[in-house]
Amino acid sequence: MKTGIRGHVIDAPEFGKLRSHQDGAVIFDPQTGLITSVGNYQDDPEITWLETKATRPVILPGLIDIHAHLPQYPAVARTESALLPWLEKHIFPLERNFRQPAARAIADAFFAELLANGTTTSMLYTAIWEDSCEAAFAAAQASGARAIIGKVMMDEGTYSDLEPAEAAEISIQQSRRLAQKWHGAANGRLHYAVSPRFAVTCSARLMKDAAKLAEETGTYIQTHLSENQAEIEYVKQRFPQSKNYTDVYAQAGLLNAKTILGHCIHLSNQEITTLAETNTKIAHCPGSNFFLNSGLFPMDKLRAAGIPIGLASDVAGGPELSMFAVMRDAVNMQKARHFQDRSIPILTPAQALHLATAGGAEVLSRPDLGRLEKGKTADLAIIDLDKALPLQGQFTPPPTAPEAIDTLVYRANATAVASVIVGGKKII
Repeated sequence: MKTGIRGHVIDAPEFGKLRSHQDGAVIFDPQTGLITSVGNYQDDPEITWLETKATRPVILPGLIDIHAHLPQYPAVARTESALLPWLEKHIFPLERNFRQPAARAIADAFFAELLANGTTTSMLYTAIWEDSCEAAFAAAQASGARAIIGKVMMDEGTYSDLEPAEAAEISIQQSRRLAQKWHGAANGRLHYAVSPRFAVTCSARLMKDAAKLAEETGTYIQTHLSENQAEIEYVKQRFPQSKNYTDVYAQAGLLNAKTILGHCIHLSNQEITTLAETNTKIAHCPGSNFFLNSGLFPMDKLRAAGIPIGLASDVAGGPELSMFAVMRDAVNMQKARHFQDRSIPILTPAQALHLATAGGAEVLSRPDLGRLEKGKTADLAIIDLDKALPLQGQFTPPPTAPEAIDTLVYRANATAVASVIVGGKKII
């Protein structure tokens, strides 16, 4: 028996293009986890129709968050002047204590909240400890969520008590064990990301060894680039032989099609060219960039260079896990740039939805995710539009697809998420 969900089906397969069926249905095979058809609703006794709590359901692809820090979530909204003092004062102490058994309890709660927000796929950092990463993977496996996770790698300026050379060697060993155990686990629902934190806390040796490890194991790479001016200046002092911050990673061999870089706000034209030539991807973290006073992301410039971009919460730099809030911040950030320079295009809610679904899937090299089409994986977020509309939608006629997406981007949160399906399995 096939399974179906009925509602207003909407996805954004291309940047700025919505596709919808007002009274539509998504049909999928719960055995294979694949979508078998999408279109207008037709009653069919051969299909098991899932009940949802939504009074006015909107069916979206599962939302994708491509950059967040699991151990940091308890420290959201800790105000500080900028990135580096925020890390030292609030984040490193929290990560230092992210050990078992507390780590598993936090990870379980984290994945429950991700799913409650309609996020079906996430790319996450843990702490430097191997057991913290084990706890995160175990929690992800139990939750039913789709996740890419990596143990943070640091050998200089780290919060461990090890000397740099020993810290680097142990970090490589632990990352290799984790990659061998978890990359492709749970029938491909879980993957590993080699995760050197950033050039501020990683030696050239560690970054080169991390790149080699990722190549050997076929894993993703995630790190941070050009988030904050003080960070950029510090990297320049640490690596004077490099042409720029991006070149530090290029020389280490860290840039390729499976590399996702968080932030990338203050890039030179030369750096943008390097990222485009290496097919490196970007995680745009607008809420975090606002919160930590980091800067305004040049969306138009990076898209014009052909660099794939997805959206990310970046908790705890970003203050919340809701990808609707992230989409809203992304829209507002490009409006702020447009106010400064009218030649800069704004970002529409429909374009933001693309970045949080199909765009994120492209960044993760997962063409099976992010779109509602036959043959794609049945990762779905069912949203109750009435929970986002004013006055519970009592006085609002059925909206068009653009109107529905505008409403969700500007007003939705976890309370509007009625159900979540991952790989054809109903999770909530």
